[in-house]
Amino acid sequence: MRRLPEWVDAAVSRYLVHTEMGVSIRQIARAGECHASTVLRQVRKLETRRDDLLVDQALIRLSIQISQHKSNIRYKETRQMAEKQVQDDLPDTQTLANEGRRILRRLCENGAVLAIAADMEKAVVVRDLPDGGSTRTAVVDRPIAQAMALQDWIACKTEGRISRYCITATGRTALNRLMAEDENKAQGFAETQAVFADAHLGEGLEAGPSRRPMRFNMADSPLSALARRRDRSGNPFLAPDLVSAGERLREDFELAQMGGRANKSWDKFLAGHDRDTYRPDPGLNDGAKAAQGRVAEALQELGEGLSDVALRCCCMLEGLETAEKRLGWSARSGKIVLRIALIRLSEYYRSQAGGAGRMIG
Repeated sequence: MRRLPEWVDAAVSRYLVHTEMGVSIRQIARAGECHASTVLRQVRKLETRRDDLLVDQALIRLSIQISQHKSNIRYKETRQMAEKQVQDDLPDTQTLANEGRRILRRLCENGAVLAIAADMEKAVVVRDLPDGGSTRTAVVDRPIAQAMALQDWIACKTEGRISRYCITATGRTALNRLMAEDENKAQGFAETQAVFADAHLGEGLEAGPSRRPMRFNMADSPLSALARRRDRSGNPFLAPDLVSAGERLREDFELAQMGGRANKSWDKFLAGHDRDTYRPDPGLNDGAKAAQGRVAEALQELGEGLSDVALRCCCMLEGLETAEKRLGWSARSGKIVLRIALIRLSEYYRSQAGGAGRMIG
């Protein structure tokens, strides 16, 4: 029998002990020093939640972790299908926290949903655009999505061949807690300074011991905020194709970090050094290498100045005022430079597609 991840709560543990190991509800209640009716309500609630695809598969994964004989597991799908879908364990606490910050922040954006199909290895976060289209803003490993559903951070909004999930009130509370914990550790309030998988994103962008953690509105990105503004003629300050170009750069940037911690040559590239001689990290998988290469090529096309503001505002989600201060620019100049950078970036992506629009996937 293997230990469950630390983030699994007592209700899920009691449910698995009862359904998979055959321990009676009264025995579980005595061990947990609670009333038997409490355990019964928890078991019934989780049994009802198994109608959710992600919750059901998360419980199957946990069942396999604690069961010595897979034949004792009560699969909702056939055994062959279930074993195919649960080859990997659910994430540990630290991985879930890191991914939770990244994904929940994206799901807080207006019109954002997490979409997943039964035969998809990964889920995607997509967001509606003002022109009626949509754009992909993040990619999520299936075990991460299952853990988030089991934690009630996301809930199924639309069932079907492709199920769509939205962030819940519990998910928003969890995001606030995760962001607060991250800031406290960055400012030295925690007893032990933790090292997160995404901590390298800010390295090299600000030298000196006085560097402060980046701040931004978790429910909004700089691009979506600018897209809602109007110019003097009443037109949107950022057209939908410019927002899509920035989101595409952000998507590649996130994919480039999925292979692990970036190497020093990538850090130097982010800091503006050795951009002409940059080579992707050979230790990453092919998808992450390709994503790093696409980011490098796009920023090289923008050149110095334009690439700096695109990197900070599109990829790092820095606010315009913060970016202006760190780059030494005058106030209210950042939005103009960012708009120019997005126009050039949009033209670059169109030229890469031979003049055609971006295809899904």
